[in-house]
Amino acid sequence: MKPASCRELRAPITALGGAVGLTLLLSSGACAQSGSGAAPVFVDGQAQVVPAFADSTEWIREQLWVETEFDSDGDGRPDRVHTAVVRPLQTRTEGLRVPVVYESSPYYSGTSGDRRYLWDVRQELGEPSPPRESQPAPEPRVRPGISGSHVHDWVPRGFAVVHSEAPGTGLSQGCPTVGGDPERLAPKAVIDWLNGRARAFTSADGGEPVVADWSTGSVGMTGTSYNGTIPLAAATTGVQGLDAIIPVAPNTSYYRYYRSNGLVRHPGGWLGEDIDFLYDFVNSGDAARRAYCDRTVRDGEMAAGRDRETGDYNDFWAGRDLQNQLDGVRAPTLMAHAFNDWNVVPDHSVRVYEALKTRGVPVQAYFHQGGHGGPPPLELMNRWFTRYLYGVENGVERDPKAWIVREGEDRLQPTPYPDYPHPDASAAALHPQGGGTAVGGLALATLPGGGTETLVDNVSFSGTVLARAEETHHRLLYATQPVAAAMHISGTPRITVRLSSSKPAANLSVWLVSLPWTEGRDARGGVITRGWADPQNHASLASGEPLVPGRFYDVSFDLQPDDQVVPAGQRIGLMIFSSDRDFTLWPRPGTELTIDLAGTTLELPVVGGPAALRAAVVRPGPEAPAEPR
Repeated sequence: MKPASCRELRAPITALGGAVGLTLLLSSGACAQSGSGAAPVFVDGQAQVVPAFADSTEWIREQLWVETEFDSDGDGRPDRVHTAVVRPLQTRTEGLRVPVVYESSPYYSGTSGDRRYLWDVRQELGEPSPPRESQPAPEPRVRPGISGSHVHDWVPRGFAVVHSEAPGTGLSQGCPTVGGDPERLAPKAVIDWLNGRARAFTSADGGEPVVADWSTGSVGMTGTSYNGTIPLAAATTGVQGLDAIIPVAPNTSYYRYYRSNGLVRHPGGWLGEDIDFLYDFVNSGDAARRAYCDRTVRDGEMAAGRDRETGDYNDFWAGRDLQNQLDGVRAPTLMAHAFNDWNVVPDHSVRVYEALKTRGVPVQAYFHQGGHGGPPPLELMNRWFTRYLYGVENGVERDPKAWIVREGEDRLQPTPYPDYPHPDASAAALHPQGGGTAVGGLALATLPGGGTETLVDNVSFSGTVLARAEETHHRLLYATQPVAAAMHISGTPRITVRLSSSKPAANLSVWLVSLPWTEGRDARGGVITRGWADPQNHASLASGEPLVPGRFYDVSFDLQPDDQVVPAGQRIGLMIFSSDRDFTLWPRPGTELTIDLAGTTLELPVVGGPAALRAAVVRPGPEAPAEPR
């Protein structure tokens, strides 16, 4: 076992500039290097490929099982998680000790994605969902080394790479819990093992002990989607040795993944998915323990807590909400997300980013304009891991706090900003002006005399069809004048809709769009952002109430965060409708929503605030409703 003081002996290292432009890692004792062999090299604050580390045929590859502190599968023994290590040869031959880049996942041994087993979304709101048939477990496809991700980026640069399979998947013991405590505690156990505080063995049952005497104890975690959720989950435990994380498109709240402001909402591309489907999707573990896991987790805890009838926030969802557990996070965090990710919507990362800032955790954000996934450029990741895993004083703390890829730009060429949202952004209010069955006005002032307008729910029409329609009673659409100059939206829009419903329950969907709507390579219009809510939860996320038909309610909620430059000549449109064909449940058509225009307000975060918005959308002379498209 390595000495417990190894981590304390490691001294900060400064990257040299000038013609030499590199420094070797010269830490105390064996924490980094013994003898005069190969050592990590740093240029401009980044770990460089070292030829002596780059020959993959010489890398040491190990498989082992790390013992955890929980027994999720009820067999009376602590679960062990299947773990694989790839490290430079010099960690064996020259006493080199290296930090670790670590990824954990429930996906490594395969998934079962048969869409026939999704929930049937054709149902009336507030009624029990039609039963869902459980899908067969995936056939495990176990492979040596678990995964090849990250090894060719980081091992040649003087890191080890570790992978582990989540509990209840592949060769790991335990049950899948989809956001339960074992998903936090399993990676904690691996990090504890890398620091000499937990045991590991050469087999799942018994086997010889395995020690990580080659590890400095400093660990950085990363991964995308579910694999990006696990780094944050591990960080909430406060485990010593987790010194940096880079979560990419992480699901930080299962409630926000499967619900939205009291409304049952499905992730983009997976209409009908809920947490029990995801349980089946990843359940590739030991078939002998599957009946217990199904009975205890899927058919027990999940069936009792998921509540597809009301969509309310309850203790089940609170326990799977990492945003409630951020006080334990100490690891410097580089968040990464896309503003057009409609699978794991961007507020998963934005809310965590903002919360960690208030807690004093070192944090940066990288955002791009694409869809689900997309890690930061390797340079940003390298600077992050070099600083916090190797202790190189590369000035990353003084780097811009936000990196945002602008529209049409290469995803690997982000623009630096002082923060997100842009520090000069503030809310500017816009109000619908009437005429929404065609295209009404959206202006800085409320319409004199107010008035109401009514839409009729019909999920047969997609949001895209409704936004492009010249006139329809199935949505209300209000748009500004064409903006005179490019306008930068940065932050989280908020909407208040005063409405009444003809039925006790109704979906409420809001899209913010850029018009005219165009498609294709040179598209300038389309979705800016979206949001959904259940009007029954107008007063409380935890307790909805049936709507009294004809009574007006104020429903206020955030749309999804965004950072977008709307080009000159485009119009900003607010579209209000009921059921969203791609995301919500599908009740029978016919529910009527009546909107009180005077009580409806969009708060749009604009760089430059109300003055910038006024300059962009107000023409000389009295302001009037916009002309139809």
